[in-house]
Amino acid sequence: MSNEVAFPLTWAPDARVSGPVPRASRKIQVDRIYKSFQTEAGLLEVVGGISFSVALGQTVAIVGPSGCGKSTLMGMLAGFEPADRGGVLIDGVRRKRVDRKGIVISQQGSVFPWMNVEENITFGLTSGSRSERLAIAAHFIELVGLKGFERRYPHELSGGMLKRVELARAFAVKPEILYMDEPFSALDALMSLRMRNELLQLLRKHEQTLVLITHDVEEAIHLADRILVLTPRPATIKADIGVHLPHPRKLTSPEAQSLKEQVLGELGL
Repeated sequence: MSNEVAFPLTWAPDARVSGPVPRASRKIQVDRIYKSFQTEAGLLEVVGGISFSVALGQTVAIVGPSGCGKSTLMGMLAGFEPADRGGVLIDGVRRKRVDRKGIVISQQGSVFPWMNVEENITFGLTSGSRSERLAIAAHFIELVGLKGFERRYPHELSGGMLKRVELARAFAVKPEILYMDEPFSALDALMSLRMRNELLQLLRKHEQTLVLITHDVEEAIHLADRILVLTPRPATIKADIGVHLPHPRKLTSPEAQSLKEQVLGELGL
């Protein structure tokens, strides 16, 4: 098991806290999970015993070699895949299935093509009157910079705008945990940077816990409080690295570049 470290949950540049994540503040507890799949060639071990904690309000990025089991790990965290052994606890309760505490945003996208922007965002809102639901949608539409596009359909929007619709829909239902699997990988570098900045603003306002799978080390440094580096399959945690940089982060700073070299070194690059 890698060392578990609690990093600042505030945005103060002088906040520095280290040591084990206190049990009372653990939002997610991953306890020695394993996962294998049966193939024609035999048993394929994908996740080889992973344990870590995520504190309430913390952002943890998970990086690793291609095909090492990152998405399989995310599936177990979010409740889509059962672990062969071990388990995932949310607020101290063992996870058995998908629940409303978490929302998944993946690289494939999940915007409904037959609904306009407003309808997509109100879809997951199940309580309150219609006017209340529309007010919530309007708030998040404005927050992600899509005011004026409420009646537009997905085929009328750019890739970056579609991703903003997904973010708005996810935050509108106020999930306690966001699970993001390569959410910006299909975007160009400039749009990816813009989306990361918008995500940071949303996290700042709503204080959700975020688990991010990414192949982009700079993206991990930009967003995360901690970076977990996985080994090749079957995945285990090779390193648990704290990102002690205040927001907004300048990725060209010597500190960020040094951290990037450290992560790349752990990845064998």
